[in-house]
Amino acid sequence: MLNYVIILFFSIVLSFIVYFIIFNLFTKYKILDNPKKYWKTRAPVPYSTWVIFFISFFILSYFFVEHTYKLYLIWFFWFVITLISFIDDMLNVSPKLRLIIQIIIWFVIWISAIKIGYISNIFGWIIDLDKYFINLFWYNIFLVSIIFTIIWYVFIFNALNWTDWISGNTSWLSIINFIVLFLLWYILFSRDEYYLLKQNSEFIMSMSIILVWILIPYWFFDVKEKVLMWDSWTMFLAFMLATLAIISWWKIATVLIVFWIYSVDAIYVILKRLYNKKNPLNWDLTHLHHRLLQLWLSKNQVLLFVYSSSFLFWLVWLFLNKFWKILIFVIIVFFVIFINKIIHKILKNEKR
Repeated sequence: MLNYVIILFFSIVLSFIVYFIIFNLFTKYKILDNPKKYWKTRAPVPYSTWVIFFISFFILSYFFVEHTYKLYLIWFFWFVITLISFIDDMLNVSPKLRLIIQIIIWFVIWISAIKIGYISNIFGWIIDLDKYFINLFWYNIFLVSIIFTIIWYVFIFNALNWTDWISGNTSWLSIINFIVLFLLWYILFSRDEYYLLKQNSEFIMSMSIILVWILIPYWFFDVKEKVLMWDSWTMFLAFMLATLAIISWWKIATVLIVFWIYSVDAIYVILKRLYNKKNPLNWDLTHLHHRLLQLWLSKNQVLLFVYSSSFLFWLVWLFLNKFWKILIFVIIVFFVIFINKIIHKILKNEKR
């Protein structure tokens, strides 16, 4: 446990130091954004501050995480994804091209053995995805596993990316998810003596605690709109969430627990866009936080709702039985789908 306290200390100290260095450098050399482009009235803030994560995460993981093929794969794909996202921030790459690039990356990740082998759920069903494969040149290609792995990455990337319209939203959801992964594997580490499980637990706990304490200083400045959650940051967090969930022996449901509302919202928005014959990956103002703002909730009230609900859903999953989990999930689906009708009804009554 002492090791994680040391990681905690160095993570938060390094994050603040790197933040202030980058912030002052970017301010001095006028590397600032244009808030009017995004209908913001605030003062310009440093642009491309994703380098804070880049520097902090690499240094901390280099010194405090065991050097295995998993760490090297994460470094490599994280660099590629961050680079692509940075180019997207600069040039506004089309959603179709971005999706194609994502699918190629996820396919390569699957080949590297970071893949979803089975799916479990609150109903108790377990689907073994490795049962279905074809043999090509003496190599087994697990088609269903490939498809689910690609869907998982694309879904998490876009769902998390759609949360960043309100400053402080994406960073908080990520913090809670990494804390949950850390606690889950700390419990497993304490209970089980199996060598491979303990080795995997140490890797995930180290990565999670580093990410939590890199994110906390960022979240503090993010809420105050002193930094921006560009795609470069969001894609990195989405990649780490999706990958650690798979490395955690396919604990993808664990990530979705905290992400319940935005998981349902992402599916709802995609289906609605398809129904209206629109590109499902194009950005618009139909997401849950936009609809809540239409109910005259302030930004801070929307954040408080997301913060409290994400924490609540994790507690529900941890302590309540199957019936209550299903009931709360149904309530979330009902809320996300029908909040629009509630908004329209209120607005209609106001006009009268």
